[in-house]
Amino acid sequence: MSIRVVVAEDQSMVLGALVALLDIEKDIDVVGQAKDGREALEVCAKSTPDVLVTDIEMPGMTGLELTVAVRKALPKTRVIILTTFARPGYLRRALDSRASGYLLKDAPAEQLADAVRRVHAGGRVIDPALAQEAWSDPDPLSERERQVLRSAEEGSTSADIATRLGLSEGTVRNYLSEAISKLGVANRIEAARLARQKGWL
Repeated sequence: MSIRVVVAEDQSMVLGALVALLDIEKDIDVVGQAKDGREALEVCAKSTPDVLVTDIEMPGMTGLELTVAVRKALPKTRVIILTTFARPGYLRRALDSRASGYLLKDAPAEQLADAVRRVHAGGRVIDPALAQEAWSDPDPLSERERQVLRSAEEGSTSADIATRLGLSEGTVRNYLSEAISKLGVANRIEAARLARQKGWL
């Protein structure tokens, strides 16, 4: 019986290449594809795949948010994150989201099909060097600090962030101050830049 796979990727050319790459495998059947996280969640709900292969940075819903949603709605569907970002923070968060695999897009093509098979069989597929780095440099931010920093990175004021997240301005300032302190930087812009670089946003 074929392994049923859904592929989520916001770049059309990459999406087409991934689908073609998996479709040539006799034991893998691509049953759906999506160009953003929300669409991927709908496709997964309709097709109940064995494995979801998803990018991290997509519009609407990130691959990490998608992983959480899919694992909650479809516990039997396993998730492989496929990304260009060799960032330890992303890997750590992917594993916290209960992803079963984390592969880089520059890995050899045959590794993807092999990863789908191994994950479907109950295994885990993670770049070993990246895994080691992820645990030596843990993410210091809380989920709220991450949300506030992400909004600050987009240029939102404390008042805007407070309205969006349903918090008081004072609370938003406290979260920003805490994040700046934890990251050892001078201001919110530097904090957001460093957190993004580490894969913590």
